[in-house]
Amino acid sequence: KPAEQKHPKEPPSLQCMHLAVVACGDRLEETLIMLKSAVLFSSRRLCFHIFAEDSLKPEFETKLKEWPSSYTKKFESNIYPITFSVGNAQEWKKLFKPCAAQRLFLPVILKDVDSLLYVDTDVLFLRPIDDIWHLLREFNSTQLAAMAPEHEMPKIGWYSRFARHPYYGSTGLNSGVMLMNLTRIRSTHFKNSLIPGGLTWEEMLYPLYQKYKNYITWGDQDLLNIIFYFNPECLYVFPCQWNYRPDHCMYGSNCRGAEEEGVSILHGNRGVYHDDKQPTFKALYEVIRDFPFEDNLFQSLYYPLQSRFLDTVHTLCGRIPQVFLKQIEKTMKKVYENRVIVYLGANHRY
Repeated sequence: KPAEQKHPKEPPSLQCMHLAVVACGDRLEETLIMLKSAVLFSSRRLCFHIFAEDSLKPEFETKLKEWPSSYTKKFESNIYPITFSVGNAQEWKKLFKPCAAQRLFLPVILKDVDSLLYVDTDVLFLRPIDDIWHLLREFNSTQLAAMAPEHEMPKIGWYSRFARHPYYGSTGLNSGVMLMNLTRIRSTHFKNSLIPGGLTWEEMLYPLYQKYKNYITWGDQDLLNIIFYFNPECLYVFPCQWNYRPDHCMYGSNCRGAEEEGVSILHGNRGVYHDDKQPTFKALYEVIRDFPFEDNLFQSLYYPLQSRFLDTVHTLCGRIPQVFLKQIEKTMKKVYENRVIVYLGANHRY
């Protein structure tokens, strides 16, 4: 065999952290606020992969260009149409929520991307993406994706009580935040309930859907649970503070990692950014949405959050504001310290 040609690797400081999201219907604003939170806190360059309906493409392009240049230089963005490479596109489109199944095809579509963080539109970063990106280095030789459990306690978890299909572990997985080594996914043959020899990711998707489509409730998330039920060695499980949802506090606090370290990634599922059921989640969303880019983070983001949280103390989630604020505070201090060091260094030369 001829020796494989090695491509020169760009230095780590220049490498992109790849972030993918799928936006359909009325998810434009939510997606932009998620991307804003990513840009606000991250230090390394970001590459956004936005999969959107054709009608949303010009709106994304216009809105992202309106951001100040000090932020637009921190990322590049690619906008793709919704496409499904195998099976019936209309069926995939209707699975759970419009276009959500698109995420299953990322390894096939983004052939030149090695690793990727996929998030739902209703996610907010409360610390740099750099920190979750580092978890890729913690994968062992068989792990190719990372997700958090759907619940911390089996007795009140959805999968353990209601699922009619195989699922991962004792509580299943939530796929709203999913870190993927796409190179490994593309080169792996997965065990499954269809044929004994193993199938590639692309070969497996449609037959698996056909087999279980009458038993799945949460669409693509259920398919991922089925895949990792048969291939548990392929999954790295990260703790709940990386995918913190209302379930972690609305029945009393049950995410120990968030109590100790603070929430790293907030996932406002069940539409909580847009109704009054979980005012703590809504407050975070609205304060990040309204933050003027060039303003002082403490002045225009941290202090408004503190005062908004005072109005939520009557709720179970609102009783633990430090859980939501801890990582933001830490990140802001780091940003401030870096600026001071740069400023002092610049002055020191004269």
